[in-house]
Amino acid sequence: MVVWTDFERTTIQDIFSKIDYGVVGQAALSRCLIVYPWTQRYFGSFGNLYNAAAITSNPKVAAHGKVVMEGLEKAVKNLDNIKATFAELSTLHSEKLQVDPDNFKLLGDCLTIVVAAQLGKNFTPEVHAAFQKFLAVVVSSLRRQYY
Repeated sequence: MVVWTDFERTTIQDIFSKIDYGVVGQAALSRCLIVYPWTQRYFGSFGNLYNAAAITSNPKVAAHGKVVMEGLEKAVKNLDNIKATFAELSTLHSEKLQVDPDNFKLLGDCLTIVVAAQLGKNFTPEVHAAFQKFLAVVVSSLRRQYY
């Protein structure tokens, strides 16, 4: 079980209250698909992902980025039980979609870059640490079914 400090709880909730899920989700998923092109293999039904311009303007990428952010919002609302919150999602990604679990961390890294850019000087080292802890717990929860 993860122990959250009051600062971490407040910080994580504050971050998610300040960002636009549609903008941040699209930017993070687009960045992941561009920087790590092998991740595109899981999105064959998304159509044209041939270059950065096609990826960033793809409406399916935008929609799925928002879905990812809405999933993370569920984790924010259930900080004390993220593993249970993501149990079904972990099973879906491991058994049906067969997503390489390392991709969760790659997307989390891209999300960190996008959130840092959005928050600017407010993304202090302490805020960054709380956000990274949150993402580490999320990634661990999504990887759980793989073991």
